Amino acid sequence: MVNIIFDDQVNKEIIVNNEEIITRAINIALDVMEVGEKVEVSVSLVNDSTIKDLNRDYRGVDKITDVLSFPMDFGTDLDLPILMLGDVVINLDKVKDQALEFGHSEERELSYLTVHSILHLLGYDHIEDEDRLLMREKEKEIMKELGVLK
Repeated sequence: MVNIIFDDQVNKEIIVNNEEIITRAINIALDVMEVGEKVEVSVSLVNDSTIKDLNRDYRGVDKITDVLSFPMDFGTDLDLPILMLGDVVINLDKVKDQALEFGHSEERELSYLTVHSILHLLGYDHIEDEDRLLMREKEKEIMKELGVLK
């Protein structure tokens, strides 16, 4: 069972409108990646201003971004009843902007950013070309399974 903790820093109505999309994307991503069932993920939905502050404070990058991932690192020696993967922070302003920019639905963009962030929590990265190609391959596989590739 995946436990998802939602924290809506914009307004509570936004959680209701997006919870199903995010939950489905997380569950399918974890299923495709063959992650155990006893997993917990925290998801925060924010705006441009909040994510800019977080990006500056935690990454030293003073600009707006679309999503941030904060993986938990407990090492491999702990035998925990539930694995806390970490925190996902999604900028809903960017979801809208990028959906328009790329010519697809907000549902698709929100799903993609969720999948992208979950892969970061699982240790994937896109700094080096080889890592980026592997991450993009996994993203495509999961998005295909979600049925929202385009």
